[in-house]
Amino acid sequence: MHHPNRLFDVLSHQLQHFPKQDMLAAKEEGVWKKYATADVATLTARYAAGFLEMGVGGKPTAPEVQHKIAIISANRPEWILTDLACQQAGAVLVPIYPTISATELVFILNDSEARVLFVDDAEMYEKVKTIRDQLPHLSDVFSFNRIPGVRHWMDVPAAATLQSEALLPEVSRSILPDTLVTIIYTSGTTGTPKGVMLTHGNIMSNVEGCLPILPVDEHARALSFLPLNHIFERMVTYVYFTAGVSVYYAESLDAIADNLREVQPGIFTTVPRVLEKLFEKIMARGHALTGIQRAIFFWALRVGQQYEINKNQGPWYRMELALANRLVFGKWREALGGKLRCIVTGAAACQIRLLKLFTAAGLPVLEGYGLTETSPVISVNGKEPKERMFGTVGPVIFNVEVKLADDGEILVKGPSVTSGYYKRPDLTSEAFKDGWFHTGDIGVMLLQRFLKITDRKKELFKTSGGKFVAPQPIENKFKESPFIEQIMVVGADRKYTGALIVPNFENLRAWARDHQVEFPSNEAALKDPQIKALYKEAVNRYNQYFNHIEQIKKFELMTREWTIDGGEMTPTLKLKRRVIQEKYRDSIERLYA
Repeated sequence: MHHPNRLFDVLSHQLQHFPKQDMLAAKEEGVWKKYATADVATLTARYAAGFLEMGVGGKPTAPEVQHKIAIISANRPEWILTDLACQQAGAVLVPIYPTISATELVFILNDSEARVLFVDDAEMYEKVKTIRDQLPHLSDVFSFNRIPGVRHWMDVPAAATLQSEALLPEVSRSILPDTLVTIIYTSGTTGTPKGVMLTHGNIMSNVEGCLPILPVDEHARALSFLPLNHIFERMVTYVYFTAGVSVYYAESLDAIADNLREVQPGIFTTVPRVLEKLFEKIMARGHALTGIQRAIFFWALRVGQQYEINKNQGPWYRMELALANRLVFGKWREALGGKLRCIVTGAAACQIRLLKLFTAAGLPVLEGYGLTETSPVISVNGKEPKERMFGTVGPVIFNVEVKLADDGEILVKGPSVTSGYYKRPDLTSEAFKDGWFHTGDIGVMLLQRFLKITDRKKELFKTSGGKFVAPQPIENKFKESPFIEQIMVVGADRKYTGALIVPNFENLRAWARDHQVEFPSNEAALKDPQIKALYKEAVNRYNQYFNHIEQIKKFELMTREWTIDGGEMTPTLKLKRRVIQEKYRDSIERLYA
């Protein structure tokens, strides 16, 4: 089957091969509203003509000259409909994080010179209203929800005329695979955001590289909840469209468990944090069991955690696993809708014990790796067991090349790699050397084909004794403790390694109940000598896995979880190390006092 080479070609492709009644679906007032392929094609063409009527879009020339349309919205069908319309009109979509700060928002809208902005609700509209006078290029703001006094997105397709509809095919024909389709601003660890330019060809070559890896076809549904303003969920959406998979949007992160049961997806993409939360829900059910059922649950857990891929573990283990499947894991699969063929995870390292457990339970978790600059997938564990290896991000996809620099830095080349940063030739020439894109990640190749990320180049730190410490592997190991929810390892230019630890308060409360320890509040409980001893013991236990210099000598317990809203986590749920260091400077100083 010939694959589309521009994003919006997925429409004619799907119409031709597997027209669907539910190309897209989302809940409106408690009921799933579905969009058929044919309707999406008609609507987005009229929507694109509406843009042309408004004087937005036209035959694309240079990236600087193409018109920009910005969008700040949670995932919903309108997001993708706007994307598809924007593409057909020859404009460039600039997606923005809903949780963005006002200063960054002003910077991105002005740097991209966005003419039109779409917001999803009244709250977001209010945020934009306060900075409106600082946005000289912005002429129109539309909203997806109906807000009194604000233009509704349906006004755009309604504005289309016979004239603009007649002009559209000519504009769409002029769009080539190397036409700029989107600019995605990444916060980067330093200062101002930088705009990554991606073309139709960049993203569609990545779609093509990932299609053979995912075990889904036109009979499956996908549940979507990772933010669409990220290239990963957006690229994967076009994988779904190309493969004929229906896309259902989760109502919210909290509703994922319910939505999984309703939608019965064959696949979803996630970040480790969401898997950890799902696992905590499963564990909470296990802890609530009593007697023989409780014993069986924890026995199955032990069996699952010994699971290996590509290794004959003998007839006895196979029998145990089959029994664990029948008695326990089958219920997990049902709870997730009963039709899952795989879960794809990225953005941060996933704990190996979770990978083993889910995979043993017949829910293979395929871990992958990539960057916004590479549209994004560079490597991913595949559907076939021989294409998978725990603790690695899998084999490099077929149309991307990777080589490791002398210091282990991962360098990438291929059709999915960005042409550079918008209006920043200086940053572009810094990122590319001899045609290879420098990722800033350090890795190794195992068995000559499985890529393993060992650390972020920027996150490695040196203690005052001049020894290098890689925080991520330490943090991942320590998070295996049921009492540790989050952890950040510190120690740059200090004499030893320390850590800030966020307890898993749910499990800690349960432990306190069982041990008759008072728990008046988080603050008070963390001062209790028995609880302090519990954490000391956990730290000692996990320290054994690391060499002397990597071991955590001192730690402080935090009284509340780090969140996106609190500013300590990025939207993909990675730690914002610099923010946490600033915010908890006193706690860190105490570690070294």
